[in-house]
Amino acid sequence: MRALIVDPTSPARLRLGEAPDPVPGPAQVLVEVRHTSLNAAELFFAERADPGEVIGFDAAGIVVAAAADGSGPSVGSRVVGFAEGGGFGALRAMDAVDVAEVPEGVDLGEAATLPVAAGTALRALEQAGPLLGRRVLVTGASGGVGGFAVQLAALAGAYVIAVAGSQTSAEGPAALGAHEVVIGLGGVEEPVDVVIDTVGGDQLVAAYALLMPGGTLQSVGWASGREASLPVGSTLGSPVPRTVVSVYNGAGLTDRRAQLTRLLTLAEAGRLRVPVGWRGPWDRIAEAVDALGSRRLRGKAVLDVG
Repeated sequence: MRALIVDPTSPARLRLGEAPDPVPGPAQVLVEVRHTSLNAAELFFAERADPGEVIGFDAAGIVVAAAADGSGPSVGSRVVGFAEGGGFGALRAMDAVDVAEVPEGVDLGEAATLPVAAGTALRALEQAGPLLGRRVLVTGASGGVGGFAVQLAALAGAYVIAVAGSQTSAEGPAALGAHEVVIGLGGVEEPVDVVIDTVGGDQLVAAYALLMPGGTLQSVGWASGREASLPVGSTLGSPVPRTVVSVYNGAGLTDRRAQLTRLLTLAEAGRLRVPVGWRGPWDRIAEAVDALGSRRLRGKAVLDVG
């Protein structure tokens, strides 16, 4: 099959090539991939994977072989799903429990952005507990996970403060329903209940300092690539514990289909928008990688397969 394969000599460390067709297991569906999505995690794994390997998490397409055990969607179904690796191939075998059927009213390309980015944002917010009436701070709000976190928090009844890196990037979170958009954390004066942090480094430290007693910081990403150094004593003295919690939305989750179905239902109803900042054929992978790696990308990058 055609696939984006790891190639250390390529500028993007990924290029179109050939890879073996996947062989689905008895509880897996075989999907003809029409669209996939680029995430920061793929840039990380492209640096570390073996040459010729097919990486990638998100994929949306058409089922061409149903699961042999009878689970999952039937042949011809429009689906989106998640798996550890293989998303950048023209064919993909996925566990039936990790795929959901895509409503006709939802574009398959936009659906391909949901498993990693929107799924991670949803999991982080669910871990934070009830959000109605609470103040939620989202760092990196112009990115993929951040944009979904802004919307999902607002839908849950939170007062959402979006942190952007510049005035230009602030336009996106405002359009997605943020109640307040700030450039950097210097403009946030009142404490917050929840932080969804995608940046790490100094911004994580500053966001932690804004937590009120009992607040939680959900650590989703580390886009800054910098260490976080907490000032001496900054973790002490809160009458109710303030926590930093890791967020995992990878393989082995038992509720993946339910999670995707929930997100697709919101998208079909027009309540969840997919902020697409770059879209093009997959042979232009170098452009998408450059936009994401240089942090110029606003929203998600969609790769059209074919």
